[in-house]
Amino acid sequence: MSGTPIRSGESHPLGDHSVDSRMPRLAVMATVVGAGGALGAWVLVKLIAVATNLFWFARLSADTVSITDASVGLMVIAIPVIGSLIIGLMARFGSDKIRGHGIPEAIETILYGESRLSLKVAILKPLSSAISIGSGGPFGAEGPIIMTGGAIGSLFAQCFHLSAAERKTLLVAGAAAGMTAIFGTPLAAILLAVEVLLFEWKPRSFVPVVVAAIISYSCRPYLLGAGPMFAMTAPLPGTSWDLFASAALGIVVGIEAMLLSTSLYRVEDLFHRLPLHWMWWPAIGAIAVGLGGLGDARVLGAGYANIDALLNGSLALKLVVSLLVIKALVWLIALGSGTSGGVLAPLLILGGAAGYLLGQFLPGEPSFWAMIGMAGIMSGAMRAPLTGALFAVELTGHFEAIPCTIAAAAGAYAVSVLFMRRSILTEKIARRGRHVLQEYTVDTLDLLQAGQIMTHAPETLPASMTTAQAVRFFAEEARHRSYPVVDADNRLVGIVSRADALRWQTTAGTQDVSLGETISDADLPVAFPETPAGLVADLIIETGIGRIPIVDQSSRKVVGLLSRQDLLKVRSASRMAEVGRSRFA
Repeated sequence: MSGTPIRSGESHPLGDHSVDSRMPRLAVMATVVGAGGALGAWVLVKLIAVATNLFWFARLSADTVSITDASVGLMVIAIPVIGSLIIGLMARFGSDKIRGHGIPEAIETILYGESRLSLKVAILKPLSSAISIGSGGPFGAEGPIIMTGGAIGSLFAQCFHLSAAERKTLLVAGAAAGMTAIFGTPLAAILLAVEVLLFEWKPRSFVPVVVAAIISYSCRPYLLGAGPMFAMTAPLPGTSWDLFASAALGIVVGIEAMLLSTSLYRVEDLFHRLPLHWMWWPAIGAIAVGLGGLGDARVLGAGYANIDALLNGSLALKLVVSLLVIKALVWLIALGSGTSGGVLAPLLILGGAAGYLLGQFLPGEPSFWAMIGMAGIMSGAMRAPLTGALFAVELTGHFEAIPCTIAAAAGAYAVSVLFMRRSILTEKIARRGRHVLQEYTVDTLDLLQAGQIMTHAPETLPASMTTAQAVRFFAEEARHRSYPVVDADNRLVGIVSRADALRWQTTAGTQDVSLGETISDADLPVAFPETPAGLVADLIIETGIGRIPIVDQSSRKVVGLLSRQDLLKVRSASRMAEVGRSRFA
């Protein structure tokens, strides 16, 4: 007998979910990661404040200040360039993983890097992002803190003997904790983890992520303050057309998200054509940032004050148009240059500005429609509709607007998935030769049991057959590579394969020995009729045996056989359920 390194005769308990004692352990570990993510967010906010004070006010301070209060004249062009030169050097001689907006890098690490992030990234990412935003880069802190929180979770996980899937859980828990601490949006952070980062829906990962977000939210009042980040008071329009107007606005900002994503990567392509090392690209992009800041200083930095102004209706219409156009241009050029910074805050500003402008023609206050635009553009750009809908209401404390934000998020999401192959996050990964599928489906094999798809009454060989007869059988009659061997009562004795026959053909003294005496059921790979088909597929991969005997659990009698071909038939049937169309039966 060959190729049977493990035994799978034990029964597998069936249930709605796959979970074991590892989940509570990960949940306990997530408490540390949640606190670490909150602390990392606080450190990043302070670093941004220090960098802003140094670059624009020439003083060492961690107090929060606004770039619009600085009076530096034409230095408004030079300061972003200086900051970007520093970032280019950090990326070139430190780690190139600090380039970009953080979330694609986190996704790539999860899917292709066994969820291992380095200490270097954990240190350099927040530092580079603080320099970028503090020197006027038109970015938010959310992408960097997601990467930083993820690095905290990954580094903590690497201190223990964990699997790649368990490291992923703690990495994403750290990312959710960081986002929760920055924005005070635990529900949205959890949904972002599910929709964008986890690539699964399992208790093993969901519970620890929730724990980390709750711990971070509990720490937030002591580190960054309590309450909604952008509390707003604009009431619902109160008309019967609110939901329809929200869906229509979602469609419009979905188109906006599509145009922004397409433009971003076209700008990136232009930078790739430059005859210069990528280290210099951020400085070139920063020239556009400085010129934009010269025209309107409000486009510089994270722009949280702009979000607050849009949500409270304190911006003149002309300023909103200026903000929409100039912010989009400087953000696209800066991000396309490969510098370090986030996408969420700029998207909120651009979606909010579009909603504010369209709100001039809709019932209610324009600031309400600015919030709806923010929900829509986050959904359309990041392909995270539930996150977008919940994020907008958590950010503002305007929970009664949930039906409207959901309608807008759905409209934007529909436009995005219909007309764009990839999101603003996954396009960057695809350009590195990776394909990401963001659809979650239940594996059909996990819905079926072996007894439902096995070949009944399979061909078997008697235990009384001699090895010489088996050699002739495999040479002249065999249609398969292996066969179950059974005794007179049809109980499984073992498996004999073509490789066994070839070995016996060249081994002296074994020609007249029966198969029952030659082979053994020790370490025999078998399954039972109630075994999930997915587990049988795993058994085929692990043993290399392409035909697994299915036996009655009590009598050990062979009742069927499950082969690779049977498993492929299941996939074919599942495919037909998707594409085969008919009317009444």
